[in-house]
Amino acid sequence: MTDHSHPMPPLMRQISLTYRYAMRYRDQELADTGLNGCQTPYLLTLYRRPGISQEEMARQLGVNKSSVARQLAVLEEMGFVRREGAPGDRRTLLVYPTEKALSLQGRIRSVLKTWSELLTEDFTPEEKETLSLLMQRIAVKADAYMNGGDPPCGR
Repeated sequence: MTDHSHPMPPLMRQISLTYRYAMRYRDQELADTGLNGCQTPYLLTLYRRPGISQEEMARQLGVNKSSVARQLAVLEEMGFVRREGAPGDRRTLLVYPTEKALSLQGRIRSVLKTWSELLTEDFTPEEKETLSLLMQRIAVKADAYMNGGDPPCGR
């Protein structure tokens, strides 16, 4: 049965609710570190790509550059990241995780893995694979649309 009384389409509502619960779970599990759930994507990006530019990080995370700059300023103040001008272009800031951030890498990844396992513990392996593939397709389509792809319905 579909709930038509809510203004947000069911799929988007479910994604939105799941995201908000995920952030609350991360907040709870990382409270003693000083980090909040919204900061983890920035650190995960730095673990994969130390020395990434702020601009590239914004593109990869799908957020605007000013949001990245604000979050990184907080993380820098907390001692989790350091920023430095790129050689030959001091206007471009490159971002690196500090030892403090690197020391939490395993814990952050564990928190994310545990959350995923909690949500899918009663799924079959096939259901988990199908969900992953479908969510990847949705993410690719959203990225393509927001970054110059074809608009839906020819708009």
